[in-house]
Amino acid sequence: MPKAWSAKRERQYEHVKESEKKQGRSTDRAKEIAARTVNKQRAESGETKSSKKKS
Repeated sequence: MPKAWSAKRERQYEHVKESEKKQGRSTDRAKEIAARTVNKQRAESGETKSSKKKS
């Protein structure tokens, strides 16, 4: 988990990762999906430098 993530995003990452593992994904794939999900949410909510908030 990157240091730039807030506590909320870290919890979200862990939740998504565990959910993906329960669905039978490998640990590496679950981590990738979780990180992409969190980063997408951060960008959509304007938490990143280069993000464009969707209207």
